[in-house]
Amino acid sequence: MTSILIVEDERRISSFIEKGLSAAGYSPTVVDDGLAALDYVATGSFELVLLDVGLPGIDGFEVLTRLRARGETMPIIMLTARTSVDDTVTGLDGGANDYLPKPFKFDELMARIRLRLRESGQQSVAETVLRHGDIALDLTTRRVTVGSLTNDLSAREFALAEQFVRHPEQVLSREQLLSRVWGFDFDPGSNVVDVYVRYLRGKIGADRIETVRGMGYRLI
Repeated sequence: MTSILIVEDERRISSFIEKGLSAAGYSPTVVDDGLAALDYVATGSFELVLLDVGLPGIDGFEVLTRLRARGETMPIIMLTARTSVDDTVTGLDGGANDYLPKPFKFDELMARIRLRLRESGQQSVAETVLRHGDIALDLTTRRVTVGSLTNDLSAREFALAEQFVRHPEQVLSREQLLSRVWGFDFDPGSNVVDVYVRYLRGKIGADRIETVRGMGYRLI
């Protein structure tokens, strides 16, 4: 199981990322300051680091500089509320593999994680195809194949399908799906989940996703 270190001092965001990564089959660990991050990475237990810029003690740029200076080569994705070009350039020039501004959507974060892991050789081709019965979800092309029929998925359809295929036979509530697919700034009163479940049923079969009254949806 791929281990990912989350370095983020805002608990709401770190909890959102941690839960989403766990649901996606990764092994996340959370720390909330830069010095602790340096110690954790030194254990050699992590394949990728999600690194916030605005940390207490030493900031994310300094953590990045120290990690690269001591020869750490794992992919590092910077997370930040700062959106200036100068900050982006500072992070990338300092050795970051990617730079994601907040607020972000979880499916975009996952796509970037998969890309950086593939580039580093930590994720094999086999891991990019998820299967349940005759359903195959290609994480690279964002296509779903059911039997001999293949359909392209939009970004949201794909993220929703990924949640279902990773958790077959499990009831997923609307709140869980909103949080994992639409992000930590989701509107809990939105009906967007129901709309996209309908879209997804049109591509994988209406009988594949069961409505569990009062609870949510389940892939069967």
